[in-house]
Amino acid sequence: MSRPFRALMLLLLLASCGSSDYRAPRDLENACAIVKERPHYLRAMQRTERKYGAPVPVLMAMIHQESKFIGNAKTPRSYALGVIPMGRISSAYGYSQALDGTWEEYQKETRNRRARRDDIDDATDFMGWYMTKTVQKNGIPMYDARNQYLAYHEGHAGFRRGSYRSKGWLVNVANRVASRAQTYQAQLIACRRY
Repeated sequence: MSRPFRALMLLLLLASCGSSDYRAPRDLENACAIVKERPHYLRAMQRTERKYGAPVPVLMAMIHQESKFIGNAKTPRSYALGVIPMGRISSAYGYSQALDGTWEEYQKETRNRRARRDDIDDATDFMGWYMTKTVQKNGIPMYDARNQYLAYHEGHAGFRRGSYRSKGWLVNVANRVASRAQTYQAQLIACRRY
């Protein structure tokens, strides 16, 4: 083999090691199918449940709503005059759709500067950390998927002010998150994963 060919092969091998598969699982409606296809998702959520008390079905339902389990999910771009790109709607990114500032607060408080929003372990840990703050600041139980989601979306102060009350669409989304959490829980129990 020639030297340039070996160098090219080594480069391709190294590049493939660093790539990540951020695609969504095939069947997002079935919690058992999700964890069968991506068992590391379940392990990450179980660690978060043990550490913070955030139930796996609630985490799954919130991740489904936020990113559809797409690791590098971003918000849509905004356009001026309908054609001139102006950047993203927000800095939300990754499985948890955490904003830059909130993610930086999490990294600082947990002393985990290497945490990445596109890593399921870090994203679920972030969500457990945030949900714990929601319990402390707003008194919302971990299992209350509807109100945990509203506080997650609106922020702790926004939830306290009731900013979601004027957003019927958001209340509908939160109700769907709660329903999905119940469905995921029943599915996980049925397949003996929870």
